[in-house]
Amino acid sequence: MHALSGKRALVTGASRGIGRGIALALARAGADVAIGYRRDEGAAASAVKDIEALGRKATAHAADVRDGEAVRAMVHAAHAALGGLDIVVANAGVATRFQPLHEVDPGYWERIIGIDLGGVFHTLHSALPILREQRSGVILTVSSIAADACGANGGPYVAAKAGVNALTKVVARENADRGIRCNVIAPGLIATDIADGMVEEHGDAIVRGIPLGRMGECDEIGQLAVYLASDAAAWITGKVFRIDGGQW
Repeated sequence: MHALSGKRALVTGASRGIGRGIALALARAGADVAIGYRRDEGAAASAVKDIEALGRKATAHAADVRDGEAVRAMVHAAHAALGGLDIVVANAGVATRFQPLHEVDPGYWERIIGIDLGGVFHTLHSALPILREQRSGVILTVSSIAADACGANGGPYVAAKAGVNALTKVVARENADRGIRCNVIAPGLIATDIADGMVEEHGDAIVRGIPLGRMGECDEIGQLAVYLASDAAAWITGKVFRIDGGQW
């Protein structure tokens, strides 16, 4: 018996990177998984194939998380395809350019906030009525230690991720009496294309500054997601879990 046997999960931004790592980890733990993605149909199909190879059901659903109606359609399609929804992981996001706030174009600010924070809002806004009606469910949002570190030249991203932390705590308080738990996973430097950009910007010193001496792996984030989605975490809600090799 796996920790998540019989559970149905939706993971946004799951065609690559951390989202894919979470989706695969949930599947290994016994969950059927719906892959949310924006435009890379090939990568989403590959993730579905990998999940099916684990003996789990998998589907893929395209949506731009800035579009509330598209997200609603994605959530309901995932619910119908899997025969229910028990776990929702709002992971979709993009990194920011490195520039001081006075140089940030307002349109670019709106894009980052719209994806990294607005996307979480739309995902939770669409999923919560389903979870509330069944009086059960787990919501995980994906933030970053940047929300606390507040590093220079990352204003849009830092603001969005800090917003995710706060919004998740609000949702946890609002829905605890409906049997819904809601927590944040806040990774440090994880081996993805986003991390490659961080190293390019800041140099290898950023890795050397991690006490455990290396970047994290996407599957390590996935293992934390499995724990938080399982009954082993039944008394945990409204928390930010920083997983960063001791960096923050």
